Amino acid sequence: MRIAAIAALLATSALVTPLLAQAPAPTPAAPAAAATPAAPAAGDPAAGERVFAQCRACHQVGETARNLVGPQLNGLFGRTAGSVAGFNYSPAFKTPEVSSKVWSPENFTTYIRNPRAVTPNTRMVFAGIRSDTQIADLIAYLKQFGADGKRTQ
Repeated sequence: MRIAAIAALLATSALVTPLLAQAPAPTPAAPAAAATPAAPAAGDPAAGERVFAQCRACHQVGETARNLVGPQLNGLFGRTAGSVAGFNYSPAFKTPEVSSKVWSPENFTTYIRNPRAVTPNTRMVFAGIRSDTQIADLIAYLKQFGADGKRTQ
């Protein structure tokens, strides 16, 4: 049952539902804005590098990145979940329901807000990032790294 819930949360379309459920009720003047969740705002890669300091104990990016407690994060967006070669993923990430999903800024946003709720019983013990600005900055930073670890921007 948990695996199915994880798979549903990793799917971009399913990730929007928890965000809407937690969002404040729309005001009468702006019902359309609350009905359509926006993609993460463009962030500042330099600020995102500072946010990534919270991740650095377990994850690396760049040309010399390697797997640590967590997988290296080069080329994260557009990559299939649970697919970094040489990393021993928790069972939740090895199921077909999860391993067929692709990371996007939208589902990463939901995941990084509360990783333990999205994927319980994994080694990911990070409490999450609640600030929309910090998440957007982190996404901008991570987007700079191609699958080979070279900065593309």
